[in-house]
Amino acid sequence: MSRAYVMVAPNGARLSKADHAALPLTLPEVVQTARDCHAAGADAIHLHVRDQSGAHTLDPGLYRETLAHLASDLPAMDIQITTEAVGRFSVADQLACLTELNPAWASLAVREMARDPVLATRLYAQADDKGTRLQHILYDAEDLKLLQSWQKTGRVHAGQNDVLFVLGRYTDGLVSDPQAIAPLIKGLHPGTPWMLCAFGPTEHACLVQAARLGGDVRVGFENSQTAADGTLWRDNAASVAALMSELGQASGAACA
Repeated sequence: MSRAYVMVAPNGARLSKADHAALPLTLPEVVQTARDCHAAGADAIHLHVRDQSGAHTLDPGLYRETLAHLASDLPAMDIQITTEAVGRFSVADQLACLTELNPAWASLAVREMARDPVLATRLYAQADDKGTRLQHILYDAEDLKLLQSWQKTGRVHAGQNDVLFVLGRYTDGLVSDPQAIAPLIKGLHPGTPWMLCAFGPTEHACLVQAARLGGDVRVGFENSQTAADGTLWRDNAASVAALMSELGQASGAACA
């Protein structure tokens, strides 16, 4: 079992300090969390930014400021921005964000792109032209089928094949099942780079299973703030550190 690439998603779009006191929302908090998580073993950060009211935003200026601080403080840490709509932003808004920001790496949900296929076609073409790496967020097998149909027709360009499977987002109680991973990845084309995140207290169990199956992993408060026994993690870095230990143990067992 090779060492999985580990991304931290420390805050998400919907959570607040009421969900966890250590949820990073401000620029200094996000940068400090990135430092701590990188020191704990995270290779990358999945970045959300908030406006002055604490609401999720795709504001390029706020993104640019945060990206500059992270790049200066943590040049070895990869940064992926989100284009998540959260019921507020259109495909036009998502395209405008990417056009103005021109990030190195961005995530997008296929089902959100499907709201406006014409603009989605422009977005994929622009990302290909500008060299923005895209990771497609998939919530179920139907999302994967849609992505693959777009790859076949050329809407999604060659090389734009990275995916992130999300477990548990639409289950009762936000519960994720490690046994659900194998059926999901069965539909992937050979060689497709894939990553997994999982909601709920089984987050780490799902991520370890994903690593066993050859995937990369995304961990953090966006998906779960608790350990398997229900206790709150102290902060994102504590969750990352615990996951790194679990991945190491799983790797050792696989080699035994």
